[in-house]
Amino acid sequence: MSAPDTAHDTARDTVPGRPPLVLVLPALAGLAFLVLPLAGLLVRAPWSTLGTRLARPEVLDALRLSLVTATAATVLCVLFGVPLAWTLARVPFPGVRLVRALVTVPLVLPPVVGGVALLLAAGRRGIVGGPLESLGITLPFTTAGVVLAQTFVAMPFLVISVEGALRAADLRYEEAAATLGATRWTAFRRVTLPLAAPGVAAGAVLCWARALGEFGATITFAGNFPGETQTMPLAVYLALETDPQAAIVLSLVMLAVSVVVLAALRDRWTGAS
Repeated sequence: MSAPDTAHDTARDTVPGRPPLVLVLPALAGLAFLVLPLAGLLVRAPWSTLGTRLARPEVLDALRLSLVTATAATVLCVLFGVPLAWTLARVPFPGVRLVRALVTVPLVLPPVVGGVALLLAAGRRGIVGGPLESLGITLPFTTAGVVLAQTFVAMPFLVISVEGALRAADLRYEEAAATLGATRWTAFRRVTLPLAAPGVAAGAVLCWARALGEFGATITFAGNFPGETQTMPLAVYLALETDPQAAIVLSLVMLAVSVVVLAALRDRWTGAS
C-alpha cells in the first residue's frame, strides 16, 4: 500500500479536532432523556423490601405466567416463523412484497388495535373463533389467549431476523448439498438452518422479550384476570393504582430482563463471532 493510501486510511479512521458542540449537546440531551427515567426507577426502588415484595403470591403468579406464556409464544413463533421467513427469502412468487408487508404490520400496528383484530378473528363470534367455539374451544380471556396475543405481536421480529440471515447466507452451500443428492428438506435441516442459526437465535430472543412485555393486545384480547391472564405488564398497570411500590418492583424485573436480552444480543449486533 502506498503512502498516500495509508495517510488516507488514517485520516478516515480518526477525525482530528474536538467534536462540535452543535452535535455533542443534543447527543448528551438525548442520552439524558433515555437514562434519567431508568435512573429514577433505580433510585425510587424499595431495595430494603425488594425480596419480600418479590415473594408475594400475586407477583410470583404474574412472573410465572409471563415466563410461561412468553416461552410458549416464542416456540410458536419459531415453528411458524422460520418456514415463513424461508418462504419469503427463497421462494419467488407473485405478491411476495405484499406478503412481507403484511407480516411486518404488527410491528407498527397499535397493540390495542391488534387485540381488537384478534377478537374479530378468534373471538367467540369471530371468523375462526366461531367454529372453534362450536367445538368447545375458547381463546379470548384465557391463558391460551395470552399466548396468541403475544405470538401475534412478536412473530414479525423472528421473521425479519431469520429472513435477513437467510438472504445473507451463501447459496453455494445449498447448491453443493443438492449436487450431492440431498433433498430440499435435508438441505434445509443440515445446511440452511445451521447457516441461519444466529438469526434464529437473535429472533427468538427478541420474540421472547417482546412477548414478555406485551400489554395492549393482551389486555384487549385476554383480559386481566390474576393467575390466568395477568402478566407482569398488566400487573404493573394494576399496581400503579393500589401499590406503587409493587409496580416499581415489577418494573425492575422487566428492566433486568431487558438488560439480559441486550447482553445476549450484543455480539449479534456488533458483528462479533
